[in-house]
Amino acid sequence: MGEILRVRTTKHTSIVNITHQVREVVKRSGVVDGICVVYTPHTTACIFINEGADPDVVRDIVYALEKLIPWNDPNYAHAEGNSAAHIRSAIIGNSRVIPVIGGELALGTWESIFLADFDGPRERKVIVQVLGEGT
Repeated sequence: MGEILRVRTTKHTSIVNITHQVREVVKRSGVVDGICVVYTPHTTACIFINEGADPDVVRDIVYALEKLIPWNDPNYAHAEGNSAAHIRSAIIGNSRVIPVIGGELALGTWESIFLADFDGPRERKVIVQVLGEGT
């Protein structure tokens, strides 16, 4: 079973916790044991899993990415001017696979699923595909 989530971002760099929406898709799927694929079909956005309890972790990730891959590097060749967004997305990746055990996402205690948009604000799609066995 698959669904497309629509996520509206609000800033140039937005990190949105989508764990609740993904959990709802898993619940609706009826899959008890299997996998959940979370994918975004955008070249300037990505999906990652990290701590969701302390918002400072996400702030630190954004800070470190800005230091490692600055937005305004005069050596970027891409004519559209958003090379940093493409590089960040390529490094982090546009999908994650999460086990589904007992009808629940097998995330760690502090883990959350995030959509990162590095070229917003805009509406982004997140495709959630749940595969496996039901009850």
